[in-house]
Amino acid sequence: MNWRLNFNVSAGRQLFHSVHFQRLAGWRNLCICAQQHHYRSSSASTACRNLVSLGSVFCPPNGNFLLKKPPENSTEKLASVSGERIQGARHFSLSSTPMVFFGAGRGGNNCGKVKFTLKDVTELIQKKECHRIVVMAGAGLSTPSGIPDFRSPRSGLYDNLQQYNIPYPEAIFELSYFFQNPKPFYMLAKELYPGSYRPNYTHYFLRLLLDKGLLLRLYTQNIDGLERVAGIPADKLVEAHGTFASATCTVCRRSYPGEDFRADVMADKIPQCPICTGLIKPDIVFFGEELPHRFFLHVTDFPMADLLFVIGTSLEVEPFASLAGAVRSSVPRLLINRDLVGPFAYQPQYSDVAELGDVVSGVEKVVALLGWKEELQELIKKETEKLDAKDK
Repeated sequence: MNWRLNFNVSAGRQLFHSVHFQRLAGWRNLCICAQQHHYRSSSASTACRNLVSLGSVFCPPNGNFLLKKPPENSTEKLASVSGERIQGARHFSLSSTPMVFFGAGRGGNNCGKVKFTLKDVTELIQKKECHRIVVMAGAGLSTPSGIPDFRSPRSGLYDNLQQYNIPYPEAIFELSYFFQNPKPFYMLAKELYPGSYRPNYTHYFLRLLLDKGLLLRLYTQNIDGLERVAGIPADKLVEAHGTFASATCTVCRRSYPGEDFRADVMADKIPQCPICTGLIKPDIVFFGEELPHRFFLHVTDFPMADLLFVIGTSLEVEPFASLAGAVRSSVPRLLINRDLVGPFAYQPQYSDVAELGDVVSGVEKVVALLGWKEELQELIKKETEKLDAKDK
């Protein structure tokens, strides 16, 4: 055996052992988590039987979920497949690792099954065959409200941060830079602070799902709080990347309502703790910080879901992106997005449906097929009148 062949065989063996260990460890931890968060319903046993498909990404060895920057290219993704960080590379989803190399998880043969359509999905909702809907939403949910997303060329926030005089775009959400110079973050926060924008058609569609008793949980990457403004209560929300609704002193760790410091932010002042004068930071998750504890709800939500909506997200930032692969393999997944992303692109299933293009237009098609058009318009009118009265 020459040295090249020997190296390839050895590397492959090490990769297999590493991924295998990660999956076994993740499965064990998930079972423990599921027992702690079990549902009092007849469906709980079904959920537990399907936990093995969730992969290891949901229970990292140290138990912490850290917000990770998106990989810049495919080489960087492949460089960290074993879960150990390699210098100059960034993590990618361990839930996709076994699928890429071994065809595990949701991957595999679709056995000639007929591809789902948008009409099929809406009929399942109408027949109440899908009544535990989980939604994953990204910046594309809020762009129709006038809030720019982060990564769109030319129009995204990251392409328009020159005014903040920062060394590179992601620095505005890095703790080390925030402690060194918090002013750029608060300039951006002034633009994004709740109250400056209003919910749009898609937010109210999700509210209508709630009103009809169909929404199990809404997982959002957004920090604008528009889901709350649309009337979705906190217990139905997982704000995976944090919220302006609360703030914490970075020195004494006291917690405050975010509204207490709104006046300072709007007046271009850097909020300080009234007790210790420490720097106040809204509870937005910066790169490298732990995700909120509510993120652990995915351990029970996703195995229980019977339909997944993925709306307006690039599915690039981990660990949020990996949730798209956490539902059972038989569960339909509907992507309403500008582009084909994540597992919808690299490993689609027969039960996947992709409605590509403008997000609002895609949701309008869903609403029309469901026959909810007039009902949704009435809800929007009623909620808009409430906001108008509040602003007076």
